[in-house]
Amino acid sequence: MSDLQRLMLAAAVLLVAVLVYLLHPILTPFLVGALLAYMGDPIADKLETWKLNRTVAVCVVFLVFSIVVSVILLITVPMIGRQLDILITRIPEWLHGLQELLMPFLQRNFNVSADSLGFDQLRENIGSNLKGAGNVVAILWQRLAGSSMVIIAVVANLLLIPVVTFYLLRDWDLLIAKIRASLPRRWEHKVVAVSSECHEILGAFMRGQLLVMLALGIIYSVGLSIVGVDLALLLGLLAGLASIVPYLGFIVGIVAASVAAYFQFYEWLPLLWVALVFGVGQVLESVLLTPMLVGDRIGLHPVAVIFAVMAGGQLAGFVGVLLALPVAAVIMVWLRHLHAHYKSSELYDVAKS
Repeated sequence: MSDLQRLMLAAAVLLVAVLVYLLHPILTPFLVGALLAYMGDPIADKLETWKLNRTVAVCVVFLVFSIVVSVILLITVPMIGRQLDILITRIPEWLHGLQELLMPFLQRNFNVSADSLGFDQLRENIGSNLKGAGNVVAILWQRLAGSSMVIIAVVANLLLIPVVTFYLLRDWDLLIAKIRASLPRRWEHKVVAVSSECHEILGAFMRGQLLVMLALGIIYSVGLSIVGVDLALLLGLLAGLASIVPYLGFIVGIVAASVAAYFQFYEWLPLLWVALVFGVGQVLESVLLTPMLVGDRIGLHPVAVIFAVMAGGQLAGFVGVLLALPVAAVIMVWLRHLHAHYKSSELYDVAKS
């Protein structure tokens, strides 16, 4: 590759990055649609092997996905709303219970009084703020209703997602073929090889890790419901979402569920049942879910996952969060190839000697 070609490639990458940054306020429906199309393409390809037309296969995938999402939302949204109401009313009680639990120990060992820590004032402030939290939805709706342009933008974005998903999913294989045909012939083999690695990692994460998170959320929610924890669904979903980082879901979930269980029952035995629920979930994740759904193909270090999500959110908001892990996976593949190239170069031999 000549210096001019390298310069043109760097300029093209920089141009794409600048365009993404400038256009990120309108990119959300297109990125969501692209991610959904990427996840649905293998299913549509499988249906095509059953002698279905591509458009018909896409319609089947679209219909099944829409039904599943609608059923999940209709079931979970009201339940989450009720549990949020419970959470809002319970937080002041938990603070009072925490005060009753800790203050005797602090007074006995450190001669610290409740007034010096300001527990009462803290509880009053949190309680007064939480009273208004129940009206957040109403306040947001009033503000949205007062701006017709905001409502139009929100509705347009929501309607764009299924439209973009449908057309991208229908033409996915055609788009990939055109991109491959447009590559310089000298680079095609290398670019296809790197792209295949990126696809393997992204596929493992997008389809595998998300299924693991969903499965863990269900396991934790059902288990905590059996134990009798009132906030079972909320805590289970929280632990499932946090499972995007290995072991983080287990740690966050067991701590939050233990606090909720103790201040609900004021007994130690439910804490053992909570620990059993998360222990079973962790064993199932390690022995069954991750090997079966993900395998060892992702290769993203947990710290890299955390940094990528936070960096994406900082740079481009929600669009950055959506792009963070795919971009991180692609960068990781390129870094792996650059490292292999460096190890076989004269520079490495000089440094080694």
